[in-house]
Amino acid sequence: MVTFMWSFAIVLAYNIFSGVLLYFWARYFGLYKIGIAIFVGLLVLYLMGFVYISLLWHLASVVSVLEDVYGIKAMIKSKALIKGKMCLAVALFCTLTILFIGVQLLFETLVVLNITRNTTIRIGIGILSFLLLFKVFLFGLVAQTVVYFVCKSYHHENINKSLLADHLEVYLGEYVPLKAKDVELGEFDV
Repeated sequence: MVTFMWSFAIVLAYNIFSGVLLYFWARYFGLYKIGIAIFVGLLVLYLMGFVYISLLWHLASVVSVLEDVYGIKAMIKSKALIKGKMCLAVALFCTLTILFIGVQLLFETLVVLNITRNTTIRIGIGILSFLLLFKVFLFGLVAQTVVYFVCKSYHHENINKSLLADHLEVYLGEYVPLKAKDVELGEFDV
């Protein structure tokens, strides 16, 4: 929660700053030729900054779960981790965003805008959209975790599996871990 609050505060400050820049652009340049060029430049810079902040936030969320680092320290840790694997993280973020927007457009065009008049088909497409969105979220969480481990290995940071397992046992509740003898394969005659 602390990491989310910090990332929310950073995004809020970033959007306020961008809004002030947009106000000054509208006041002094407007829709003249130079104004449109400046607007496109500001829009590209805004989107680059927003994607970067989102990447840091997603990786910081994983850091908060897998390590004992929270809040701004998790954001700083994710900033250090993402160096060198920025292209991978941006490609993953863009892919997940496109999948998310695709599911939203599917739902909006076929269910909300009532293109199909059959109620049964609309309900079925609504359920299908929900399941697809669920899969996109789960895929995103797994992909963020994989990016975390890829970034850790890229920076040659040690991934202490036993410490990680001990740390994650807090989240397990009543789960009883398997013993080595439980996962051994026996001999089978075929």
